[in-house]
Amino acid sequence: MSEELKVTKRDIRKKKENAEMTFVEHLDALRSRLIKSALAILLFAIIAFLYKNILFDQIILKPKEADFISNKIMCQLAQELKSPSLCINQENLQIINIELAGQFKAHLWVSLLMGVVVAFPFIVIQFWKFLKPALKRKEFLYARKMIFWIVLLFYIGLLFGYFVIVPLAVNFLANYNISPEVSNNINFSSYFSTITTTSFGTGLIFEIPVLAYVLAKIGIITPMLMKQYRKHAIVLSFVLSAIVTPPDAFSQFLVAFPIIFLYEISINIVKRVYKKRTVSL
Repeated sequence: MSEELKVTKRDIRKKKENAEMTFVEHLDALRSRLIKSALAILLFAIIAFLYKNILFDQIILKPKEADFISNKIMCQLAQELKSPSLCINQENLQIINIELAGQFKAHLWVSLLMGVVVAFPFIVIQFWKFLKPALKRKEFLYARKMIFWIVLLFYIGLLFGYFVIVPLAVNFLANYNISPEVSNNINFSSYFSTITTTSFGTGLIFEIPVLAYVLAKIGIITPMLMKQYRKHAIVLSFVLSAIVTPPDAFSQFLVAFPIIFLYEISINIVKRVYKKRTVSL
């Protein structure tokens, strides 16, 4: 039996089941998916909590160390390109805690975030299973492919944020000084907040192609609209990269290029969707 025939039969069966479901039953189904997602997050958060040394010494605190892989690569590039400003995070950055329960709260919060990171594919699948009965045949096939791209792009963005943007941001912010009279004593809550928000934020930014596809499918954006704002996107990318990187062109390009590249991919995706919609009309 072909895949298309299987999907068609599944559509018919699901539509019958969906027609018989009441509003309360839909809420129960959603609650079930949310509970399963929460349990998955809790499970991985507990595991992360138990491995405190790995979680903090090897992940959260590592980007500030001179032997972090990104910092070593940047210093090697600094030697080859004869640009000392590229060599980052070579000084010992002391992190302090000024709250009685600060370290414990950080332990709980970071463990929870790690639970979300590890459970992310499972969470996406749960929401897809909730939406699946309402999808048509073509929507079902497209949605199934989107799961792969949503998860892949999120992890690529997360790793890019952690290994590229975070070391640059830590180096810039820790060494930024408005006056010799003001010294930087970095609070741990501020430090791990920068690490987590930067990494998560980049992971979400890398979902731009998926978001563009969805918005194009429902007719909110068009290729012309995205081309119109292309220059704005490029300028914004370089402005953001200039904020978190040292004052050299290489570092700024390193951060800005992936964002611009994702925007160009999104334009091509929207073009294809728009073309198919025009043909169907």
